[in-house]
Amino acid sequence: MERSIKITKDGPYIVRGGIPVHEKVIVLRDGVRSWEDGRELPQSDSYALCRCGRSSEAPFCDGHSHKRFRGEETADRRPYRERAELLEGPGIDMTDDLRCSLSRFCHRRDGSAWDLLPRSDDPEARNEVIRAACECPSGRIVAIDKDGRIHEDLLEPSIYIVQDPGKDVSGGIYVMGGVPLESEDGEMYETRNRYVLCRCGASKNKPFCDARHVPGKYKDTRGGSILGKRR
Repeated sequence: MERSIKITKDGPYIVRGGIPVHEKVIVLRDGVRSWEDGRELPQSDSYALCRCGRSSEAPFCDGHSHKRFRGEETADRRPYRERAELLEGPGIDMTDDLRCSLSRFCHRRDGSAWDLLPRSDDPEARNEVIRAACECPSGRIVAIDKDGRIHEDLLEPSIYIVQDPGKDVSGGIYVMGGVPLESEDGEMYETRNRYVLCRCGASKNKPFCDARHVPGKYKDTRGGSILGKRR
């Protein structure tokens, strides 16, 4: 079975192809964010992930809580390069499509990717721009050499169910490794190495996360004890 995610009308994401799913917690140590293992989740060749934010079995769909959910897809379906703005630096360039999940991996010890870009003639700052881009779950920013070479980490297909104790919320669904995403109408989104899907149900850019889980203080039922422990 080929790996894929199918968006169902006003219902869950159907994940096929045995894509590993893990609960991961954003942690901040010495000014650098990284991932820490959360609780173990059951694995299956296919499974349904909640996207309404109401499931009693989060992150999985419970089969009924989405009955009054309206999940119309509103995201721009043009390819990334058509949507993104080119930002030029002295040592490296960066593209930005503003699609943000507020995971904050773009913030490094010495500033954000945007702060570091004008200083990218310095090798250390240049490397930090690259790391900021490659570690951005939403795929919002991409680092590009002056010769056009794109920097992307080689990521195995997998899914992270995000918990974010720094914001005291449960985050989105981080999908990595070039997993194809199919709309409810059968149209395929551009396949990308990194993207974050909404699971709180509130995004205005469905199916993608737009960080509304933060002001909405979204917490899934599985994530409560993690967030409680790490405050």
